[in-house]
Amino acid sequence: MKTRIVISCAGLSLLCASLLAAEPSAQFAKAGQEYAAGDFKAAIDDYEALVRAGQDTPNLFYNLGNAYFRKNDFGRAILSYERALALDPHHPEAAANLRIARDEARALELVPTQSERLFAFANENQLVVTAAIAFWIGIFSIATCIIGRRRSSGALALSILSLSIFAIAVVASYQLNQGKNGPGLAIVTGDKVDARLATADNANRVLTLPAGSEIKIVSHRGDWIYAALPNNLRGWIPANSAEQVRF
Repeated sequence: MKTRIVISCAGLSLLCASLLAAEPSAQFAKAGQEYAAGDFKAAIDDYEALVRAGQDTPNLFYNLGNAYFRKNDFGRAILSYERALALDPHHPEAAANLRIARDEARALELVPTQSERLFAFANENQLVVTAAIAFWIGIFSIATCIIGRRRSSGALALSILSLSIFAIAVVASYQLNQGKNGPGLAIVTGDKVDARLATADNANRVLTLPAGSEIKIVSHRGDWIYAALPNNLRGWIPANSAEQVRF
């Protein structure tokens, strides 16, 4: 009897899991049909509902970006393409549409630092994995040298090489994390947002930011964001006028 109950519960769990998996797929397909029919607002609503439900995939953000683009909401289109690329840096369609949207919006971009350009050969996740592998290879090689009766020059050289790679990967990961594509990267979603010297609407203007412009959030104060801006400037903008790329 107990066995039957366990099997029944297991079957019910599998059924619930399949139903939950099918529901987002059905909503994704429905949004695609709405987009194809030209009902971009309905498509956006369905795609955004999937995002809120935690279905954050590169193709979802890519489709959402396309829907916003067709509504001429370039700020949120660029934000969506950036989120797609944050999840999959090698998404060619998102990269191509991002360039088109930036041109249409005349959006301003942050300039990558020299360190970011130097370490642009890999993304942050790849560097973290490389650092972890190199660290454990280095530790194993050192242990081999210590435990072995005779020290191997090959093991010693491998440990030095591995720990050097580990150090370089850690430094590169830190530099990318602190750079323009780090956690602080945000996109201006409002149109012609004024960055100011202080947290007041009548403070002197530093720069006017078109929709889709990149900023890097430094700190928050109430309803304001202090951010690094394009053209190596800094200023305060209303918090509701920009959204971070990474959740």
